[in-house]
This record gives sequence, structure tokens and C-alpha cells, in this order.
Amino acid sequence: MCGICGFIDFQQRSDTGILRKMVASLHHRGPNDNGCEMFFFDDLSVGLGHSRLSIIDLSDAGHQPMSYKNLVITYNGEIYNYKEVKKELVNLGHGFISGSDTEVILHAFEEWGISCISKFIGMFAFVILDKENLDITIVRDRAGVKPLYYYWDEKIFLFTSELKAFYEYPSFKKSINVNSVHQYFDYGYIPAPNCIFENCHKLESGHLLKFTLRKRKIEIKKYWDVKSFYSLPGIDISYDEAINELEKLFLSAFNYRMVSDVPVGIFLSGGYDSTAVTAILQNSNMQKLKTFTVGFDEGVNEAPYAKQIAQYFGTDHEEFYCTTKEAQEIIPSLPYYFDEPYADNSAIPTILVSQLAKKSVTVALSADGGDEIFAGYNHYDTLFNNLKLISKIPHHSRKLISRISKVASTLFNNGFLNYKLAVLASVLKINDDKIPQYLLNSYYSLNQKIKSNLFIQDSFINNSIYEDDYSSLDEVLSIALATDYKMYLPDDVLVKVDRATMSVSLEGREPFLDHRIIEFVAQLPGEYKLGHTKKRILKDIVHKYIPSGLMARPKLGFDVPLKSWLQTDLMYLVEDCLGATAIAKMDVFNVPYVQRLKHDFLRGKLEDYEIVWKLIQFQKWYELWIR
Repeated sequence: MCGICGFIDFQQRSDTGILRKMVASLHHRGPNDNGCEMFFFDDLSVGLGHSRLSIIDLSDAGHQPMSYKNLVITYNGEIYNYKEVKKELVNLGHGFISGSDTEVILHAFEEWGISCISKFIGMFAFVILDKENLDITIVRDRAGVKPLYYYWDEKIFLFTSELKAFYEYPSFKKSINVNSVHQYFDYGYIPAPNCIFENCHKLESGHLLKFTLRKRKIEIKKYWDVKSFYSLPGIDISYDEAINELEKLFLSAFNYRMVSDVPVGIFLSGGYDSTAVTAILQNSNMQKLKTFTVGFDEGVNEAPYAKQIAQYFGTDHEEFYCTTKEAQEIIPSLPYYFDEPYADNSAIPTILVSQLAKKSVTVALSADGGDEIFAGYNHYDTLFNNLKLISKIPHHSRKLISRISKVASTLFNNGFLNYKLAVLASVLKINDDKIPQYLLNSYYSLNQKIKSNLFIQDSFINNSIYEDDYSSLDEVLSIALATDYKMYLPDDVLVKVDRATMSVSLEGREPFLDHRIIEFVAQLPGEYKLGHTKKRILKDIVHKYIPSGLMARPKLGFDVPLKSWLQTDLMYLVEDCLGATAIAKMDVFNVPYVQRLKHDFLRGKLEDYEIVWKLIQFQKWYELWIR
């Protein structure tokens, strides 16, 4: 796990000093080593930078940027099956001077070109300069575990793992993208390919960018898409056979994530996902695994459940009970590590458990992806129930009911009810094939009444709905799962884990996001995933290793009592960040309306407390990086 950055300068005004500052801003991602290299051509210069967290081949032979023939790479991530790929390359005549997976990528790219990606099992964001053909290839892994931002204004092209490296480049312009602001307030994060700034983008998961330097031409291609596997004919397999095949995939994928030259541990919450990882790995390893849990005296506390699981499997378990003060002290650092406005408050406990793990290990396995792969979220049930309700409304009556619902959505003194009526009014006007994704968006999106009043209307327009083409998918559940896998997972969950772990120079690995798992599960019948219970097939595999009674409790997840904090200990944040003076300085929000939201929240009259947290995080981000 590392940090990468660099530039292509078509005016040749950049120097090594700028590149060093960019690399230094990523020191927390890779404190063990750093490298900067400049390459000069007739009418342009290229700078490649790297900040290294040493995981595989700890020697200087793993130093980056790394060169082989006409190729130079800077790379963030891990190729877990690099030894198998390396063996294949040796049989083809390649020789190696290091034990690093970085060198394997270079040789694989030289041998097979961009098709080498199909051989890789891992997480990665890499940039390869071809000095002979004068082009640059940038690749991001299939699930989007590793981040990659780029900026292009026709004169300078920048790339980085985290936006803060761009802030060190003198001509980088911090012009806010207004549509991205709307997306942030809808989702609490900004979905790829958008970024908070104009001319700045996230390379989407499963995509590559080819930059032909002589022509100044950028071409972006999709090389992998989870939708394509949901579109395939279902596998003709019995439930018991599916369990056996999936368990084999788990064993392979999970053990690959243990490949390391430094100590490895597991984040254990006590839920089904992290229990599956712990159970299967401890069952196949002789040494005790290290597991880590953070507990809270208030809010959701999973620590006692995690301790029970750890005792059952006999892991080397560490738990830390965090005080309210310790959790709250994380909040001021959030805008620094996340770079963009980001409002998922589970970042707080994720940073805390990362701090705990870093004391003992350099790599930690995080069991994210289980909900998106195996249908673990409550909104899947909500979606089916809403679709069933809508299907009972005759098509010839929908326009009339839509108009009635729209009027009714303004009549009640209940924000939640008004919002639901507004959603119903809108959904009854669209085609049936568009309804599932529209409903999914409504579960995440900001209340339209709040949104219509929140912004300075002359300056900010609303064009933020996330859309994709799901016409090839027959099952509603497949549409929901594919949407979450493509958007919520990489743009919220994986951003959280990457920034939280990297804040303490800890490598986070995602066992469930081995692409072989989703490619198989996507083709299984829906009832194998969402049957009489959520995550049906995953739960049945876990129950092979542990009594079901030890797992019998409601789904919890990392959470903190943010609402009560903001109304008590952290009330000063509400007063400071949502005060008229602070809000007016941003020239983004309707000041009187924000004052009303603040007033209602502090008096317990505002149902949607998350809008207050979103405003606080946006203001804190703006204060740190813009003002």
C-alpha cells in the first residue's frame, strides 16, 4: 500500500521540487521510502512520484518509481498472485532482480500489454510511462479498492492517490464543481467519476486511461464491469453445490490476502462478514490470527460479540474501549484525510480500530463487500415492498395518483411523509424499467424539499441523479446489488477504509472483493442470496464453522451516537459551522434556511440530523482546503 502522484507538463515548467512536495503530502500512505523521477522529451516533461509502505520485498529492490526497458511504473496496491504470474513470465524468458510484485507488473505489461490485467488477482492503481511510444497507461482495480484521481486542463495533467497532492501543484485550480456539491448532499460522498473540483475526476473502478502524449489524446476504457456478470445466464447449480464452490473461492481469496512480508491482522466486528473471514482463515492456519475490535460505552457496541467470536476460534484478540472524548477527537482530522467533503460518520470508529491494529500489524483485513455481494442491506427488502405496492396501481391511474401525491407532499407537518409522497409522485411518472433504480436513488438522496431550499438557486443547479443502464438485467435484486457494488461500495465504503487505514500507515485489504467471488455469486439465483433471510448462502457457510446461536442478533455495524453528540458535547460544532457568518463566507448555501435548520435541530425538531453533519463536514472541508 502506497501513495502515487505525478504530472505531465506540456509547458515544461514543473521541476523536481514540486514533485517532492506532492510526494511529501502522501507521506502517511508510505513512510518507509519515497522516490521522484523526472523525464524530459521534446515539448513536455513527465514526473512520477511514489511514497512507499513496504509490504512485499522490504529491501531497496522494491523502490519506486521502477524501470524495466522502456517502461517506468509508480504503483499502489498488491498483486496477491504475483508469484504465479512471475513463474509464467520466467517460463517465457523473463529475468527478475527483486521479489516485488511491482516488477511483475512491469514484465507482465511488457509481455502481454494491457491484457495483463486479466491475470492479476489484487487491488491496484498503477501508472506506466512508455518512454519509447510516449504514452501513459493508468489502471484502477476492478472493485475500486485503490483510489486514483486525475486533473486535466489542456496544459497540465496530474494524477494522485489523494487530492492533497494536487494542492501542492502551483497551477492546480480549486474551482468547485456545483453538481458534485449536490451529489455530496444527496449521498454524503461524491460518486465517481466526479470530483469536488472542476477538471478533476476519479478514474472509475474497472477502468483504464490511456494518454497518447504526442497527440494530447486521452482515451478511457472499461475493462471490467460487474453488470456483465449479472447479465450472464444463471449458473445451473444446486444450493449445496453453490455452498461448496463458494467456500472454495473464500479459502483461496482469503488466504491470498495473507500474502505479506509483514504482520497481518483482521478487523473483527462479530458480524457475519468478518466472522466468515476469521473462521475460514483460522481454520486453515496453524498460528493464531490477530483480531481487533473497538468498543464504545455508548451507541452501537459490537465488542462483546466480537470477543465471543474470537474466544470461540481462539484468535489473539485485542479490544479497545474508546471514550466519547477519544472518538470526538477524531472529527477535526476528517477533512484532512478525506480531501473531499465526506459525511459517513462510521469513518470515526474505522480510524480508531486502524489505530489499534497499527500497534501490532502493518496489514489488516477488512470484511467489506459482504452486504453488496450477498444482499445484506435493509433497503433491498424496502425496494421489493415498494415495487410490490407500485405494481398494484393500474397504469391508467398512475398520472392522476401522481398529481394527488405531489399536492399531498406539501400538506403534512411531517418531513418524512412529505418526502415519501414526493417520491411516489415522481416514480409514477416514469417507465417501469427505470423505477427500481429511481427508488434506490431515493433511499440515498437528500429530501428534495430541503435540497430546493438549501442552495443559492442562481448559482447551484440540481443535476445529480446517479444513473446507469441496467436494461440487460432481468432481476430487480441484481439491479440493486450491481448499483451498490458500482457506486456505494467504491465511493463510500472503500474510500472510508482506504483513508482510515492510511491515516496510520496501515494497509487495508478486502478479502470479499476478490473478483472471482462476485463473478460467481452474480450468476447464482437470487433466492440463494436473499431467501428466507438476508445473506442466506454466506450465513449457511459461517454456520458450518460456528453455532448459529452465537450469531443470533440484529445486524449492527460501526456506528456512533452522532446525533446526541451534536446536541450536547459537540453543540459548539453546530453553532460554529452553521452560524450565519461561516455559512455566508462559502457563498453556496441559503443562509436564513440553514439558520432555520440549525434552530430546529438544536431544539429536537429536525428529523434528518444527517443534513446537519453534512453541512458541518462541508464547512470544515471548505475551511481547511479552500479558505
